[in-house]
Amino acid sequence: MWYRQAGITEYFRLPVKRVESVPEERAVEDRCRDKELELERIREELGDCRRCPLWKHRTNLVFGEGNPCAKVMFVGEAPGEEEDRQGRPFVGLAGQLLTRLIEEVGWRREDVYIANVLKCRPPGNRNPREEEIEACSPFLLKQIDAIKPKVICALGTFSAQLLIGKKIPISRIRGRVLTGWKGYRVFPTYHPAYLLRNPKQKPVAVADFRTLRQMVEDEV
Repeated sequence: MWYRQAGITEYFRLPVKRVESVPEERAVEDRCRDKELELERIREELGDCRRCPLWKHRTNLVFGEGNPCAKVMFVGEAPGEEEDRQGRPFVGLAGQLLTRLIEEVGWRREDVYIANVLKCRPPGNRNPREEEIEACSPFLLKQIDAIKPKVICALGTFSAQLLIGKKIPISRIRGRVLTGWKGYRVFPTYHPAYLLRNPKQKPVAVADFRTLRQMVEDEV
């Protein structure tokens, strides 16, 4: 009516370009695929690693496994005998306990990402040496940067000290949220192998995992 009163009698309809919105699910899938590809690239870079003498004793490299879009990443110290045999992290007795702790708080193992500071088993499951950590840890840090977890759960002394950059006993920092490498939130707790040797500490670990779960939920 207004146009008619103004003397305008011809109208032109301009074509409107439709902008297709990408569903959130598709966007998440694309991000996860990008992270998966980056992890594959890191694994290729690692190759048949001989950067330290541990390669002479290994059966398999143990790179890491899990959800590339995980909100939580668990980092242990080194593969054990069963991990070396299978080429997978945390599949021996300590790994079975870790899986139970993860399930205790309502997660599934496939929801998280699991890796170690070292990719090869030290002989006799001895502690990692400084030169081994120096040679191998850059690949762990690249994995962390690819996944970008909300929280890194450091299992035991060696992973905690690497990620926070300080040599503090695990007993002093477990159950606390610390600022670590590149500002990532690090939550140290006891290594499952330690819990197998000290079963009285299992309730402490369960409490830590519940705190971890609550922290992740609060972050979302």
